[in-house]
Amino acid sequence: MSELIIIAAAAENNALGINNDLPWHLPDDFKRFKSLTTGHKIIMGRKTLESFPRPLPNREHVVVSRDANYKPKFPCTLFHSLEDAIAYVKEDPVAFIIGGGQIYKQGMDFATKIELTRVHASVDADTFFPEIDLNQWKLIHEEYHPKDERHAFDFSFMTYQQKS
Repeated sequence: MSELIIIAAAAENNALGINNDLPWHLPDDFKRFKSLTTGHKIIMGRKTLESFPRPLPNREHVVVSRDANYKPKFPCTLFHSLEDAIAYVKEDPVAFIIGGGQIYKQGMDFATKIELTRVHASVDADTFFPEIDLNQWKLIHEEYHPKDERHAFDFSFMTYQQKS
């Protein structure tokens, strides 16, 4: 695999979600997520899969759950460790880690890039994105978007590259 990319939207306080849902609705973030991940394998934890009303089209869902008896609600490829899921996607030129908090935290050691939508607000959450260690990651692109009639918050698309 040439690239394992973490993709997330997180607030200034690293909030990702609350009650297994997003604390915001950002159509441009959804559009970016779709354009980047379509046609690729997406690795996620069980709770992330369960937050979807239906499978995401044109993406293979690779799910990590420690529960040996877990029965996913959608067709997916199931693993009991992130390492096994990453080994499964390694033949792909690009794969994505899409959440949640624990999977992101574990994935930081394996990822080559982070595609982060930084929501310029602090919000209540029960799930958080890990702190990005700037000794290990370099910001290589940033694109600011002000709030508007479709977006309740200012946000920035930020791309980090793993330092070698």
